Amino acid sequence: MNNNVVIVASCGTDNPNRATRAIHLATVAHKEGKNVTLFLLDEAVYLAKEGLLDYLHAATGDVADDLMTYLQAHEVPILACTPCAKARKITEEDLIEGARMATAAELINISCEATVISL
Repeated sequence: MNNNVVIVASCGTDNPNRATRAIHLATVAHKEGKNVTLFLLDEAVYLAKEGLLDYLHAATGDVADDLMTYLQAHEVPILACTPCAKARKITEEDLIEGARMATAAELINISCEATVISL
């Protein structure tokens, strides 16, 4: 049985519901005992930028910052697409604790060994 889950998010502050839902699903997967990685593409790289989650929440009431804090506390990998971040002037130093830059090749490699959920 595959125990690896990759949540791929492409929405950020431009779509608070989908962005928060991606972080929520990563949290749920971790609580269910899965090996989770959160991979952020396109606008979702803003989710890994320090200070941007403070007021982001879904219509359901889920708060992105609280969910991300859970992922950070449990050392769930939070990967931000390097070219997506660079295009948005986000550097490695701008990222929240526990997040790092990653390439498309890394996404492909971890996805080959996991169930992938894309939002």
